Amino acid sequence: MVLDKSPELILDNSFEHIKNEFESNIPSLVLCSEPFHKAEFLYRLMNSIEIPTIYVDLDLLYTGYVESGMIKKKNNVIIFHPEKENWEKKLVKIISKVSKEKFLVVIDSFNGVYNMFDDLESARFVNSCIMLLSSLANQTNSSVIVTGMARKKENLGWVISPGGKQIIKSEKTGVYFIKKNPNYLIFTMEGSNSKAFKIE
Repeated sequence: MVLDKSPELILDNSFEHIKNEFESNIPSLVLCSEPFHKAEFLYRLMNSIEIPTIYVDLDLLYTGYVESGMIKKKNNVIIFHPEKENWEKKLVKIISKVSKEKFLVVIDSFNGVYNMFDDLESARFVNSCIMLLSSLANQTNSSVIVTGMARKKENLGWVISPGGKQIIKSEKTGVYFIKKNPNYLIFTMEGSNSKAFKIE
């Protein structure tokens, strides 16, 4: 498939290039418009790495797949289900782990954050927590990935879908997009020097 004004697609079934992106940009924000594409991408990413994974499941989609048997959970995947009442306690446990050894941390998803914390001040607090976690991750060479179901809106950029809230991100945040054609996933990065990878 040829995409107008798009970079050449680089085959990355081993996730070598994508993992390099995530290690260079902490946190990394991975956006897509279809939940199944997000789930497939994360499943394949986690299966491509040997380091342990902390999976912060805010929308419970991944947990649903695991419990139904549609996805097999690796032994080195630790799942957290934070709620508004225990967010800080769960965060302390995650920070304790990430400060001691290398992890892949997946926060799935921004939509779950905004559903849990409906006021902007609380959402900013969660964003600050993600930035703190990212700062600690740098010290142990860990990666922090935050997913989001989003769509592009004129003059606003990418916004959470549904709901239309603008995504909070910092200058250090790497922003990536996932979409799928009939045969493979396409992973692209935001910016003028954008790269694109395909996962068959």
